[in-house]
Amino acid sequence: MTSSVLTPSPAHAATRAPKVQALELAEPLPGFPVHRDYVLVPAEDGGLIWWLQSMAPDGPRFLAVRAHSFFPAYAPALPGAVCTELGLDDAAEAELYCLLTVPDGDVAAVTANLRAPVVVHPGTSRARQVVLLDGTHPIRQPLRG
Repeated sequence: MTSSVLTPSPAHAATRAPKVQALELAEPLPGFPVHRDYVLVPAEDGGLIWWLQSMAPDGPRFLAVRAHSFFPAYAPALPGAVCTELGLDDAAEAELYCLLTVPDGDVAAVTANLRAPVVVHPGTSRARQVVLLDGTHPIRQPLRG
């Protein structure tokens, strides 16, 4: 996947995430009940695409993007219980990652799941995937605009 296919927001240039970040999920991702420990690893040099990779040798791996890099207006209402569980004083402190789908390997058709972001507390690295129930955010939002 090349950055020429993807169009990040201008704000991305000022945002730098750590090279590798360990995450502890408060709840496993749906379908992966034994995997709670993950790392975010850059999938390419530009820092636009990440692997959310289980720390278990046989564990799952997902492509992800920082939501604000591609969707600067994305500001979902996070449930108060999630903020409390992760230790966030304010939902605005959270880093949001969206999992990607690459249908049939077609990088031009990549979509991001805005309905179920992975919410990360940047100070503690506690995280949780949250399924937003308000229906306002799509499951398959194209990255290309």
